[in-house]
Amino acid sequence: MKEKQYAFWFVVGSQFLYGPETLAQVERDGRAIADGLNGSGNLPYDVVYKDTVKTAGGIEKLIQEANYDDECAGIITFCHTFSPSKMWINGLGLLQKPWLHFHTQFNEEIPNEAMDMDYMNLHQSAHGDREHGFIGARMRKARKIVVGYWKDEATQKKIGKWMRAAVGAAVSRRMKVMRFGDNMREVAVTEGDKVEAQIKLGWQVNTWPVGTLVEYMDAVTDAEIEDCMSEYRKNYEFATDDLQTVRYQAREEIAIKRMLDEEGCMAFSNTFEDLYGMKQLPGLASQDLMRQGYGYGGEGDWKVSALTAIVKAMTHGMGGGTAFMEDYNYDLKNGISLGAHMLEVCPSLAAEKPRIEVHDLGIGNREAPARLVFEGKAGPAVVASLIDMGGRLRLIVQDIECVKPTQTMPNLPVARVMWKPEPDLTTGAECWILAGGAHHTVLSRDCDAEMLKDWARMMDIEFVHIHRDTRPEQLEHDLFLSDLAWKLKG
Repeated sequence: MKEKQYAFWFVVGSQFLYGPETLAQVERDGRAIADGLNGSGNLPYDVVYKDTVKTAGGIEKLIQEANYDDECAGIITFCHTFSPSKMWINGLGLLQKPWLHFHTQFNEEIPNEAMDMDYMNLHQSAHGDREHGFIGARMRKARKIVVGYWKDEATQKKIGKWMRAAVGAAVSRRMKVMRFGDNMREVAVTEGDKVEAQIKLGWQVNTWPVGTLVEYMDAVTDAEIEDCMSEYRKNYEFATDDLQTVRYQAREEIAIKRMLDEEGCMAFSNTFEDLYGMKQLPGLASQDLMRQGYGYGGEGDWKVSALTAIVKAMTHGMGGGTAFMEDYNYDLKNGISLGAHMLEVCPSLAAEKPRIEVHDLGIGNREAPARLVFEGKAGPAVVASLIDMGGRLRLIVQDIECVKPTQTMPNLPVARVMWKPEPDLTTGAECWILAGGAHHTVLSRDCDAEMLKDWARMMDIEFVHIHRDTRPEQLEHDLFLSDLAWKLKG
């Protein structure tokens, strides 16, 4: 998928009170901070010094421009001097892009002999940013606050993580999901209010007939299939001689991708209960599309499909892997969860080169499909579930540690990942169930809870984090209070 070129506007706050020399120095310092951040190598996107704003009209005009600039994914503000916050009210009232309030200082230390009133007037962020912080709180504006010296690596990385969340918000606002058929019958958690999702998250979720997909499949040429097979040979190990079955998956993949691209969709869902006119459930086809950055959701789960695509966009270039996932089985003795699916787990999680194999599916009443089989990489990760609570959306995130599979499972012909949930398997599962977490999730070794919390704040949805210190009793109490608060919020 083509990545859009995003940037973040750096806006420095000041006023005309201090005279032209001070304002000129503020601008030089602001440009130096932007250049320093860009040169650090710790930010995934460019910071663009935009202006040192001094009036309410200037702030309002700049924010209007930011709102309508497709490449601007958010603004970063820093009050070098005192910038009276009433000047910011009209502008911030219009702001539609993510906002990071960067509380820093141009010089790291207080200069002993150079400290005089001129220096004090120039370097006032210690109280200028507090004035700025008040108006954000007073206006109840969602914002990320990062405090630290602008040259510090830890500070830069915090900004970088927020940038990725902001890109996730930008992608969310233009998300289109293609549903082939409806949800799996009688399943509750894959349902949801599509109108509310579009109002809140920007997602356009619509259905296309499976028959239309079959028509596109019929139009795929042998030459196109051969090109796709060449890509399969480059990326995967062939562990089957049944090339006709693999070719059929290539035909499905080409047709699905063509429909997605024609409609501008970044994610799709299907279900084994609706394969009208198809010989196989897309397995390898769905996995390879996820490798390319598309989102996927099984059994018609459009919410996890869109979330997968968004997290993939947020973590673009990081290399750890993000995939559609499902909890399948437990090793209660060792506190390990086995994640897999019938077919569709993204190969970005694979520890070694995935194998293309052909096996019976056992459901769907179709031919045995080709799929990728592999074991997942070890390391820290998260699983995330977006659920519809009726009137609001809730994002549940759990910290996990992916581990090397403790068993070979030679008769399980699917991709599999094993992990230890935090705080432990039984406590974590109790907390997950208390919060209403789905069996479908997004598993990411690149994204973390902080990034997803920032994204949830930008989208104005509820966030629940299950981590090493989470206890069911406290979580149940917190969920009760959260339910009341979100109902009052309306």
